[in-house]
Amino acid sequence: MSLRLSALAVRYISGVLVILSLASCKTQNLFTSENAPPLQQDADSSFYKTTLNYEYVIRKDDKINISVWDNDDVSVGSVYGIYNSNEVYGKWLMVDARGKINVPKIGSLYVLGATVPQVEDTLRSLFAQWIKRPIVDVKILNKEVIVMGEMKAPGKFIIEKDNNSLMEILAKAGDFDFYANKKKIQVIRVENSQVKQIVIDLTRMDNYFARNIRIIPGDIVYVPAKRGKDFDKRISAAIAVASVITAGVVIYKTFF
Repeated sequence: MSLRLSALAVRYISGVLVILSLASCKTQNLFTSENAPPLQQDADSSFYKTTLNYEYVIRKDDKINISVWDNDDVSVGSVYGIYNSNEVYGKWLMVDARGKINVPKIGSLYVLGATVPQVEDTLRSLFAQWIKRPIVDVKILNKEVIVMGEMKAPGKFIIEKDNNSLMEILAKAGDFDFYANKKKIQVIRVENSQVKQIVIDLTRMDNYFARNIRIIPGDIVYVPAKRGKDFDKRISAAIAVASVITAGVVIYKTFF
C-alpha cells in the first residue's frame, strides 16, 4: 500500500509542478519594455502643446455628413432631416484615396487636410450659386479614440468634440479594473507619420491639469496591469492545486 501511496503522491506532485510552471508565466502588457528608459515628459511635448484651438483635419477614409438646410437634394445624411444620419445608416460620403468626396450637384471636391469650418465655407460658396444664403453643416462621423487594457469596458469610442481630457475618455470606458496600474497610463499618438507616447501617473494630484492631458481623435489610451496580477494568479493556481491534492487524499483514505 505504501508503494501505491508513493506513486499517487508522485502524480500529484507532478501535476502541481506543471500547473505552477504555467501560472508563473508573466502577464504581458502592450507597448512596454522591461529595459526601456523612462519617458521624458517635458513641456515641449506635443501632448502638452495640444490646446483648445486644436481643430481636426480630414483624413482619408473619413466618413462625412453634409447638411444643407431645406435642401435635402444636396444633403447627405442631413442632421436637419427627420431620418437618422449616423454612421450605422450609411448616409455619408467617404474620403477616397485621392482625398476627395463626391458632393451632389457639385461633383468631386478635395477635402483632405482641411478642417470642418474650411469645408463648410467652401460648400457655402459653391451652393450659393443656386441657394440663397445656404446654411451648411459638415460632420465627421468616425472621430474615434481607442481605450485598451485594465478597464471595466474598454473599446473604441466615437467622440463629438475635437478636444477631450484624458479623464473624460477613461470615464467612457467605465471605472478602472482591479488590477489597473494607474501610475502608468499610456497615451499613443501618430503625428506626421511618427508614433509618440507618453506615460501619465494619475495617482498624484500635483500639476493635475498637466497630467489630465487632452486626447484628440486617433489617440490610443492603454491602461496596463500591475505586477501583482501575476502573483495573485500564481497564488490562485497554488490554492486550486492544494484543493485538488486535499480532495485526492480524502478520496484515497476513504476508498483504499
